[in-house]
Amino acid sequence: MSNPTSDTTIAKKAKGNSYKRRIAGDVVAYIFLTVMAVIWLMPIVWVFLESFNKNTQPYQSTFFPTKYTFHNYVQLFTETDVMNFPRMFLNTLVIAIFVCIISLFFVLSVSFCMSRLRFRGRKTFMNIALILGMFPSIMAVIAVYFILKAFGLTEGGFVIIALILVYSAGSGAGFYVMKGYMDTIPMSLDEAAYLDGCTKWQVFTKIIIPICKPMIVYQAIIGFLTPWLDFVMAKAIARTQDNFTVALGLWQMLQKEYINQWYARFAAGAVCVSIPIAILFIVMQRFYQESMSGAVKG
Repeated sequence: MSNPTSDTTIAKKAKGNSYKRRIAGDVVAYIFLTVMAVIWLMPIVWVFLESFNKNTQPYQSTFFPTKYTFHNYVQLFTETDVMNFPRMFLNTLVIAIFVCIISLFFVLSVSFCMSRLRFRGRKTFMNIALILGMFPSIMAVIAVYFILKAFGLTEGGFVIIALILVYSAGSGAGFYVMKGYMDTIPMSLDEAAYLDGCTKWQVFTKIIIPICKPMIVYQAIIGFLTPWLDFVMAKAIARTQDNFTVALGLWQMLQKEYINQWYARFAAGAVCVSIPIAILFIVMQRFYQESMSGAVKG
């Protein structure tokens, strides 16, 4: 017969060893996450501190600035004779807002048609959209530019309209994520609404859209960030500083004729560019949480 005392001792030792292994695993995990957090935050901290650097030269003896000033932000928004950053910021904000609204409507409309309606050519259209989505959009930059040039949209104030058209026109093809979410909504809701006399538009606006609020938040963020962060398409279409976006303005600040005077202001501009994105995430996160809580209650 086995000794109960020895069995208890072995169990305690095994429990103690398991506890030690769990503690060791947690310590290793926390150390790894701390190191990764430092690596991820270091560039952000550096850019933020560099935006207050009194020395505007790009090459310095220390990693972090030694003297700080707020003058970089003042110059960025007041000295507009060489580079009009406020105008670039306003251009990008206008483009991003319009693209966000238009692309959201396109994606919702196409997703509703693909998810709730059945018609000839539906699967063919979905397959074509899927295949076209596999090719990077940069392949069509030259073709898009010459099409816009043929319509006279590459000069003057029409450049802003051209960028809005380019960023929002093809957004409807990215309907797969939204459609996948709509497919999870029971068709019985649509059928009950039709029996009550609702039209397809009423089903779309009063049933589908309220349920899709989490995905609407996601699509709104994507639609806003696409023109806000894009460089390639804006570089191909916008030719003068009057039509530059913030991405082109920041790139211009690092050119050899500007970098010695604009390097610190480049960092200040990068901080300013991140502010609307942070505000958008904070605002949209609240709506996302409210919509998810409502979905759980339902």
